[in-house]
Amino acid sequence: PGRFFHAPLLHISAAAMVKKKFISQADMKVGVIGDEDTVTGMVLAGIGHVDGQGKKNFLVVDAKTHQREIEDTFHELTKRKDVAMVLITQGCAEIIRKTVDEYGASVQVVPTVLEIPSKEQPYDPRKDAIMQRVAFFMPSAMASLGLEVP
Repeated sequence: PGRFFHAPLLHISAAAMVKKKFISQADMKVGVIGDEDTVTGMVLAGIGHVDGQGKKNFLVVDAKTHQREIEDTFHELTKRKDVAMVLITQGCAEIIRKTVDEYGASVQVVPTVLEIPSKEQPYDPRKDAIMQRVAFFMPSAMASLGLEVP
């Protein structure tokens, strides 16, 4: 006859049922600051993101872009919790070199800032903070690239 099992009713509040939003690795984004060709290529590859408030994770820099705008975008990207990496062309990094170097000297690791080459300017590894670290720990690696280490 009666094989039914009665469980006591659980009273769960609506607040307990709300799913907490947290940023997972899948939600992390890459920020890009660079010339039109570089940013366009990255956006076409799927890096570009614009949220509901119109906040972008990229900036196209041209001759009319002010240094302050590049610095503001750099600061915004490095302070966002959903950005894991910021790619900046070396030419743009040169415009805001002091800001990029200050960030590199900080203890903050995420987001990681990587200087990348662009079509318009040749890449100089001696100006790149990561390559400077490589030179410090492995001078032979820089020598194999044909670069003098001070």
